[in-house]
Amino acid sequence: MYNLILFDDPTIRTNLLPFTFTRPVAGIRIGIQTIAEKWATRLNTAASFLTEPYLQAKFPQQPGDDNLYINGAVCPTDALVTAISYLQLQESLVTPDGLLLAVRTDQALEQTPLPDQFTAGTYEAPLTIIRQMPDIYLKNGEQIRADFAFITKDRQSQPITDPHTRCYGIENIFVEEGAKIRAAVLNAEAGPIYIGRDATISEGTVMIGPFALCDHATVNWGGKMRNNTTVGPYCKVGGELGNSVLFGYSNKAHDGFLGNSVIGEWCNLGANTNNSNLKNDFTNVKLHSYATGQLEDTGLLFCGLMMGDYTKAGISTMFNTGTVVGVLVNVFGAGFQDKHIPSFTWGGAAEGYTEYRLEKALQVVYETVSRRDVEFTAEDEAILREVQRICYPLKPSTTGQLNS
Repeated sequence: MYNLILFDDPTIRTNLLPFTFTRPVAGIRIGIQTIAEKWATRLNTAASFLTEPYLQAKFPQQPGDDNLYINGAVCPTDALVTAISYLQLQESLVTPDGLLLAVRTDQALEQTPLPDQFTAGTYEAPLTIIRQMPDIYLKNGEQIRADFAFITKDRQSQPITDPHTRCYGIENIFVEEGAKIRAAVLNAEAGPIYIGRDATISEGTVMIGPFALCDHATVNWGGKMRNNTTVGPYCKVGGELGNSVLFGYSNKAHDGFLGNSVIGEWCNLGANTNNSNLKNDFTNVKLHSYATGQLEDTGLLFCGLMMGDYTKAGISTMFNTGTVVGVLVNVFGAGFQDKHIPSFTWGGAAEGYTEYRLEKALQVVYETVSRRDVEFTAEDEAILREVQRICYPLKPSTTGQLNS
């Protein structure tokens, strides 16, 4: 049996910042699972990672004598899994435009493989590849459908026994053990609804599929849950969500709108936080690019908020169309915020911004994670210190440690 290793394509990784500051590309959640989880369940084996050196302590590579390197931005399909199964040692698969999909080799690679290193075959069937940030929400609905079909195949849903819950298209609703549903309306006529283990749907919720509420996640009272949305594990949401992805452990628990957006892990949006996802003049949305350092035309009419891990937004924060917020930001104050707020920033557009002091920021992260009985490890801290160093390369590094 080969070793499954998911590698980061450097160009794609840069395009997916700030989400890939703190995880490999395959750690991105789209649909019900992360891309890494999709491959692990499809191939029935654990995945390891070929990623940035500073991420390898938490996401190590575990090579052997027979290694299957797969592009971490590619979502699996039955046809692709079959094609990969025919690869021999030192063979690869590439797309017609030259993107490397997979390599099988007896070598332990130290950097991202190149297509011309191996005997390449061309794979021409349709694929879902996450190349840009908006792809995460744009392709989320189709990935909910694909994950739903794979995860629920030959399995029986738990019954919905609450007499005050109304279901439409109940054959497209799957409920895992321990989930609680009270006085809700679930409409799966246009797409499946997946309710994870020990998830909670509170009274007055309206939910439209495709929709994924992952393990231990909660929808608060009166939640308006639009289609093509994923609420990741341990998230708490309320108000109105649509065509958005929350990776995990993040909260948007109160009223307010979040649309065409992607929220990383351990984020918190204060009460009445809202984002715009459509410009008043109906022109294309521009989005900050970490590759070019400037706003780039997405070619999209609808694009909302992209928020990196560990970021918090104060009460009634307003985010403009196509806003990118980095890792470990504390943003608050009146008026619309800037279209790009760099990592480790404290403040708001009206009050002004300053650098979020590293030791204070790490202490807040430690308290945030500890409240959920999750360990903030030395590896987690080292990653954030390196992100801060990347974002502020001219500042001397701080040597103090929260973790011994």
